[in-house]
Amino acid sequence: MRKKKTEEPPKNRDNPNVLGLRGETSEQAITDTLEQNYMPYAMSVIVSRAIPEIDGFKPSHRKLLYTMYKMGLLSGARTKSANIVGQTMRFNPHGDAAIYETMVRLSAGNESLLTPFVDSKGNFGKVYSRDMAYAASRYTEAKLAKICTTVFDDIDKDAVDFVDNYDGSMKEPVLLPTAFPNVLVSANSGIAVGMASQICGFNLNEVCSAAIALLRDGEADLLSLMPAPDFPTGGEILYDRAAMEAVYRTGRGSIPIRARWRYLQKENLIEITEIPYTTTCEAILDKVAELIKAGKIREINDMRDETDLNGLRLAIDLKRGTDPEKLMQKLFRSTTLQDSFPCNFNILIAGNPRVMGVQEILEEWIAWRTECVRRRIFHELAGKKDKLHLLQGLQKILLDIDRAIEIIRNTELESDVVPNLMVGFGIDEAQAEFVAEIRLRNINREYILRRTAEIESLEKDIASLESILNSRRKLRAVLIDELTKINRQFPTPRRSTIVYADELPESDDDEPVSDDPVTVFLSKEGYFKKITPLSLRMSGEHKYKEGDSLRRSLETGNAHELLFFTDRQQVYRLKLSEIEATKASTLGSYLPALLKMDEGESVLDMVDPGDYSSSLILAFENGKLAQIPMSAWQTKTYRKKLINAYSDKSPLIGILPLDAVTDLLLLTDDGRVLVVSSSLIPLKPTRSSQGITVLSLRGKKKLLSLQPLQEDDLKDPARYRARSIPKAPVAMKPEDRGEEQLSLL
Repeated sequence: MRKKKTEEPPKNRDNPNVLGLRGETSEQAITDTLEQNYMPYAMSVIVSRAIPEIDGFKPSHRKLLYTMYKMGLLSGARTKSANIVGQTMRFNPHGDAAIYETMVRLSAGNESLLTPFVDSKGNFGKVYSRDMAYAASRYTEAKLAKICTTVFDDIDKDAVDFVDNYDGSMKEPVLLPTAFPNVLVSANSGIAVGMASQICGFNLNEVCSAAIALLRDGEADLLSLMPAPDFPTGGEILYDRAAMEAVYRTGRGSIPIRARWRYLQKENLIEITEIPYTTTCEAILDKVAELIKAGKIREINDMRDETDLNGLRLAIDLKRGTDPEKLMQKLFRSTTLQDSFPCNFNILIAGNPRVMGVQEILEEWIAWRTECVRRRIFHELAGKKDKLHLLQGLQKILLDIDRAIEIIRNTELESDVVPNLMVGFGIDEAQAEFVAEIRLRNINREYILRRTAEIESLEKDIASLESILNSRRKLRAVLIDELTKINRQFPTPRRSTIVYADELPESDDDEPVSDDPVTVFLSKEGYFKKITPLSLRMSGEHKYKEGDSLRRSLETGNAHELLFFTDRQQVYRLKLSEIEATKASTLGSYLPALLKMDEGESVLDMVDPGDYSSSLILAFENGKLAQIPMSAWQTKTYRKKLINAYSDKSPLIGILPLDAVTDLLLLTDDGRVLVVSSSLIPLKPTRSSQGITVLSLRGKKKLLSLQPLQEDDLKDPARYRARSIPKAPVAMKPEDRGEEQLSLL
């Protein structure tokens, strides 16, 4: 018997999204895939998950706190954390583990925040310990902390917008109407798609005082009121005013912080009670153990973690004769007992991420909070006007109570009572409904007189509220009163102390470093090698990544330090003795990782400053050159990173150390040349100097390179020499255009 042939279902070849039964796939342009699939995901992560908004909360924080508020935990007793987590899932569908982790971070027990929002009971772990894990949610209890009264006071007064939750069954607030600048008070961090946010916390009282000062004077000096951040784990902030001003102005930078310690002489023991916010006890112990095992630290008998219910405590037993100050300086250099907090004040403003400085953040918060207060007052005004309207109708009844009773008694249908009262007394429907609902026992002169006596008070309140709404100065006065009350109600002592970096003693290494000759190499991609003369003689060709090549090489000594200039107007310092010598056949160390550079930052060039007695020529793309003494980059302490290390008015294209008067060869992007003596460039005292115009560039022409003039660079140098500046560059003769005549940096 012949088998019946089965028919395959027809394939829709016109629709590329329909797949055939035999694994037929559709084609889609990658740009369409990114636009339709990846971009919505990226925007969702940025807007709905990772970046905090102007109220200082991420959506996960907001949903949790609002749930606790609706559960009556602002004034009630604590409840099991598992109960809170379960209720929060009505707003946050990302799972109970993520919700509970959010609660842990907001709790007082975890000590992640200077001003915690969750009053906790039980084991919530510690932010400074990697191994002290928090207990399960069924064992711990929580309620809202007292500070949350300032968060939720206006939540039911139309101060903020509400939207549907994820399934449309409930409403939740878009923002929480915090009465203080929580966006700066609460530390926050998040990694989105293509961007991140890292906000350090500031002291509550200092932030409120700064906001008050800014409300009174837009030019207030915020740095004098809130001189530095404040960290929950305490520690000592190594204060540099210029670096702090840069963080306050740009919202980017790093804040060095180190542990607080003391020496107990009787026990010959160092006690560490506070550590940087960016590290943990276990990370410090592991690094110290590694240093002891490598033989780099020999002064320690034992180091242990003695943290208990009284707080953090790391104990270091010293060998006899050890200088505790020198040992701690060595530990600060080698471990995370001294670390830096990277700042990236990226905040969502009206759904758009923006990196802002401290003053700009406060100004945005003031504008947003002013609108919240305006909406609250308008809500209160509408309520008082409605009440006044009803009482004015009641006042008319006072004129003839008997007549009102007669109208009601003589009305046959209940539905006609309100219309008859409206006609009889000339009042509207709302007033008539209010009168009709009065109980029989309240139809007496005393009750009506007492209620109508409120009219005068209401009229005064309404006039006061309207005057506030119509006056920007009075609105700001309301904000100032609120912030002053918060300062008085929640006194918050500062935890991190400020130590001025310039006043710290210069720390010397215990073991002198031999100043053996070495040669250093920097590639264009940022790879760095230190090679000894013997290894250099025995090695072959240098190894580079594909597309990479040599940028600069220097012959120097192992005891020297190098300065690395980057494209972010920053300079990093590196002691050559701190890195191992390598061979030419290796790639070397990747400098952005070695120096802990900011994301996307690149090295432009390196300089050996020697004893900082010479000067440096900086060449900028706009044709300006600046001669600056090398001492401008010298600091009293060994600071590994200098912010605002040179002018940001134009990109830096060349650096040249200068020991004596030298002829400089300048090349533009259109192949023109100028020879200038360095004696024509005056010495500027500050490293941020823009320099002077040397090249007169037309249109969009740019300076391309700077290098010292060599004998074989040009056939006739006099043709290109500038006797005075500024001067236009000169077109090269054909004989000067050879590849070997000029080499670009």
